[in-house]
Amino acid sequence: MRRKIFILHEIYGVNDFIKKQARTYSDANTSVECISLYQNAEVFTYNQEKEAYDYYIQEIGFDKPLQKLTTLLMEAKNHYQEVVVMGFSVGATLAWRLSTYPIDRIICLYGSRIRQYMDIHPTCPTLVILPNNEKSFDVNELKHGLEKLPNVQVSQFSGNHGFMDDNNLNYCQQSYQQAQSEILRFLRSKSFREDLE
Repeated sequence: MRRKIFILHEIYGVNDFIKKQARTYSDANTSVECISLYQNAEVFTYNQEKEAYDYYIQEIGFDKPLQKLTTLLMEAKNHYQEVVVMGFSVGATLAWRLSTYPIDRIICLYGSRIRQYMDIHPTCPTLVILPNNEKSFDVNELKHGLEKLPNVQVSQFSGNHGFMDDNNLNYCQQSYQQAQSEILRFLRSKSFREDLE
């Protein structure tokens, strides 16, 4: 296979939504792997949002997974022509932090904590998808900051954090379809220059 996509989950773990995303991008030329950031592959329900968030912040964080993820990415580089990291929410922030490693593309979906790592300037084509509303910060300020960075393409869609997940109360079908099309276009483009056109 030509391409490997690693998917990094939200605070809930590798749930049905993340598995569905893996099926969406898997094809004859693409192998997709969902990485559980949790030691025992825990999965939280949406009703356990606070518990899941606390568990992620206290047990995992944004530093601890980087070594494991870096090793996986570098191993994949030996077997695939293209290595892509796609992350959702906390997974998106981790993907952002990996964007200076020698991989081929990064896709970050509503990674609100990216705002804490604006000193990172991706060295590979990076697509950041944001909702038009976040409850804890000004998402437009983040968008404007990201748009100034080289190699970064930002798309914003109507909705709140989690708008792509049809099991989430914030699901927005139209925005989901638009974002999905944007991701597929980004993955199919031959060069980052095409992503910007």
